Amino acid sequence: MKSRLIFLGGPGAGKGTQAQRLAEKLGIPQVSTGDLLREAAAQGTELGLAAKTFMDKGALVPDKVVVGLVQQRVAQDDCRKGWILDGFPRTLPQAQELDETLKAVGQRLDLVIEVNVPDSVIVKRLTGRRICRGCSAPYHVEFAPAKVADKCDKCGGELYQRADDNEKTVQERLEVYHKQTEPLIGYYRNQGLLKQVDATGPIDGIFRQIEDLVAVGQT
Repeated sequence: MKSRLIFLGGPGAGKGTQAQRLAEKLGIPQVSTGDLLREAAAQGTELGLAAKTFMDKGALVPDKVVVGLVQQRVAQDDCRKGWILDGFPRTLPQAQELDETLKAVGQRLDLVIEVNVPDSVIVKRLTGRRICRGCSAPYHVEFAPAKVADKCDKCGGELYQRADDNEKTVQERLEVYHKQTEPLIGYYRNQGLLKQVDATGPIDGIFRQIEDLVAVGQT
């Protein structure tokens, strides 16, 4: 069973959903660098305080700080059976830093899963999302529409589109992904670690593909 994993994929590809589902099934942590940064800053750790100085300015936290937090996290007891990195690494330098970090703690990466979705599908997914102002219930104008247009089925609240779900912003996020993160696909393929899943179908079908990949080999 492969249990030290990275999920890659563009914004809206569904990698977070699948990573969470797999983490629950395997009984291992889903490690989000965003959560790590917020928790470390709140706890006032040395790395957390270093991160907070950048976060307070709205600046990017340096790779070495982020990787240091990841190193601390994967060394904790609940990560002995494995872990899933979601949203990290995002760039080639981060991936290289992560490789060195894992060597330092005596671990190795088992598998990198690319949740593959065409840009056109991602645009449709994200621009069609709607959220209830009252209870935050999620909807989609095409895939999960409300019974009454722009009105929540549960509480009757108004449905709205998040500011970052407009087409211009989605396209910009995709451009950043292709420029900064897509090079990791070749990087991990060259290491023999990369596997792809077709994430255009139903969620359960995508998860079955992932289960098949994770079940191959030994940790």
